[in-house]
Amino acid sequence: MLFKKKGKLRKEFNQELFSQLEIAKREWMRQKSLIEKSVEPSEDILGELKVAETKYFFLLREAKRRKVFL
Repeated sequence: MLFKKKGKLRKEFNQELFSQLEIAKREWMRQKSLIEKSVEPSEDILGELKVAETKYFFLLREAKRRKVFL
C-alpha cells in the first residue's frame, strides 16, 4: 500500500513540474520577445530575461532527469 501512494505522489509532482516548465517557457519567451522589440533594453529587463532563461533550463534539466515528457 505504501508503494501505491509513492507512485501517486510521483505522478502528482511530475505533473506539477511539467506545468511549471510550460509556465517558465512562456515567461522566458515573453521576456525574450520584449528584449527583441525594445531599442535599448535596461539592465533590469536583461536581468529578468537571464533569470527566466535560467529557471526554464533548470526545470527542463529536472524534467529530463525524471523522464517527465509525455
